[in-house]
Amino acid sequence: MSVLLILTILIVVGALAFDFINGFHDTANAIATSVSTKALKPRHAILLAATMNFIGAMTFTGVAKTISKDIVDPFMLEHGSVVILAALLSAIAWNLLTWYYGIPSSSSHALIGSIAGAAIAAEGLNVLNYKGFTKIIEALILSPIIAFVVGYIIYSIFKVVFKNFNLTKTNRNFRYIQIATAALQSYSHGTNDAQKSMGIITMALIANHYLKPGSDVPFWVQASCAIAMGLGTSIGGWKIIKTVGGKIMKIRPINGVAADLTGAAIIFGATYIHLPVSTTHVISSGILGVGSAHRLKGVKWDTAQRMLITWVITLPITALLAGFIYFILNLFM
Repeated sequence: MSVLLILTILIVVGALAFDFINGFHDTANAIATSVSTKALKPRHAILLAATMNFIGAMTFTGVAKTISKDIVDPFMLEHGSVVILAALLSAIAWNLLTWYYGIPSSSSHALIGSIAGAAIAAEGLNVLNYKGFTKIIEALILSPIIAFVVGYIIYSIFKVVFKNFNLTKTNRNFRYIQIATAALQSYSHGTNDAQKSMGIITMALIANHYLKPGSDVPFWVQASCAIAMGLGTSIGGWKIIKTVGGKIMKIRPINGVAADLTGAAIIFGATYIHLPVSTTHVISSGILGVGSAHRLKGVKWDTAQRMLITWVITLPITALLAGFIYFILNLFM
């Protein structure tokens, strides 16, 4: 068995492991609000999220194509397989660390920062496709800001429309609506997040000449990534669910529906234009926007500050970590 084939197999396994970890790391994104309001029991919420994540992952491939070509050109990398493997190991390590401490960090930031860091370590700064890379970074930065604004607007509209309704009855009705919005948000999560691993595997297959440049994502890659994310989601990410579902603000059903609609709308929009976004950032920012519209003092800004710090440091830390891992791997290749 050739070294190239072994590296390709390791990349496929690593990408599926990343997708699996991404599933339980980001489960909170889709179901934390519905669990915290008791619209869904935790077990039912996770089953719903796993199913809808799988269906979402099987629906689109545009984001995967962006990941596979817009950060670096696989054919510019002399040691492309080592770069991709180092990036995966870095992203997995960061995801596990932030999951352990219950911090809702971005798997997207971790993966994109890792790819850039490992590629720069291998070939220098000129290796990056700056036009595509800048477009991705802009999407990662702007999407949570847009989510905050949209969440604020949606909940402000809800406040006006339902201000004269009976609070108890309204919350009970919104619990039923939350089941649908949780499913919608889980589906949108699958359409964007699972594609990142699809893009990584496709990049490796192109770089190692198992696929022609510009090839579509193979069905087996799409299906295996969808299954890995669905299985990961079924494990659940209880530490992060507690943070997103209760440590940002006290969520009621009407708040939860507003936050779910916000997250799903922004993620669907990004998937439609083939841009990877951080579902963690989008959904957490949507909750912050809803909370600000409800009552500024009701938002736990210390938790938001800790999350913001993690978001900011993820890209540079994972880039440095991936560069270090690349140098270590390259010693043995």
